[in-house]
Amino acid sequence: MTAGTVILWRHGQTDYNLEGRVQGGVDIPLNATGMVQAAAGAAALVRYLGATDRTAIVSSPLARARATAEALAALIGVEVALDARLREREFGAWEGLTRDEMTARWPDEFRLWRTGATPAGIGMETKTQVADRVHAAVLEHAGGRQPAETLVVVSHGSATTQVLARLLGAEPGHFPVRGLDNAHWSTVNHRPDLAPPWRLRAHNIGPG
Repeated sequence: MTAGTVILWRHGQTDYNLEGRVQGGVDIPLNATGMVQAAAGAAALVRYLGATDRTAIVSSPLARARATAEALAALIGVEVALDARLREREFGAWEGLTRDEMTARWPDEFRLWRTGATPAGIGMETKTQVADRVHAAVLEHAGGRQPAETLVVVSHGSATTQVLARLLGAEPGHFPVRGLDNAHWSTVNHRPDLAPPWRLRAHNIGPG
């Protein structure tokens, strides 16, 4: 059996988001705006979910995702499971840098990255690698649950984009829908009679 609904929820805002810095594995916390977003998003999710006694939460262990997950957990009275496979894509030497800093030091690599490719020599995970690990985590945590249950997966911008593509049968990097805004979520429903067995129900939904 598998949870009938999976919600992919991106964390609230951080100072790096505000400054346009690449986050990746940097364990930066939510800023004040992000904390408000997480609280508002959690309240909106409770309304969206309706009955919450059949909801489980799993989160990336990075502080920005964990704090977002805990905002929802506090409202519905469940524990947050942590899974390192849900962490953000690793961006290697570019983590913590702005667009201007990257283009000044790696102009060719940055141009290549903007085309959707993964430049060599940066230490960056490929989109396929990210999709592989996040997808495995989502399926593992959704597995063994009942169709009436919902799994909320709290993760990061690139990580949620790549796994959403994989769930819907698209190649990572070729998903034709923009990524999630801070504290916004996508909902997919499990349809075992279809191939692939996941269908997008809502995308980039937030507290309003």
